[in-house]
Amino acid sequence: MSVKIRNDKQGRKTTATIYGDLDHHTAKYIRSEIDRAIGEHNTKTLIIDFSNVTFMDSSGIGLVMGRYKLISELSGEVQIANPPPYIRKVIQLSGINKLCRIITLDCEDKPDDTEEKDTADKTIITKEQDHETENSQRA
Repeated sequence: MSVKIRNDKQGRKTTATIYGDLDHHTAKYIRSEIDRAIGEHNTKTLIIDFSNVTFMDSSGIGLVMGRYKLISELSGEVQIANPPPYIRKVIQLSGINKLCRIITLDCEDKPDDTEEKDTADKTIITKEQDHETENSQRA
């Protein structure tokens, strides 16, 4: 499980691409990374990209709802990008699609790992890397 955060500083847009399972074991970590990016970059538009999510339980709904509340307080919007069919169905059944637009990011709209733009700040953090950092700081 990991989350990749990309910030477009000029457009005040943050894209969070989630990889792997989104469940009660991983949601807290992903939530904290997204919230940190929102705070650091004064995000107006948050895009949560689900294209690489392999499993999602109700914790994923909670993650989206919490980010919606946070971004709404900043007069911004949350967009849900590329949800696989089963996640799209859960989003629709929960009613989140009435609060957050579901969008499709084309390949050219997705963050490119090989090319860095001057206006973008990218961070890729895995749960394992985060624990290694914490352990090295304690030593």
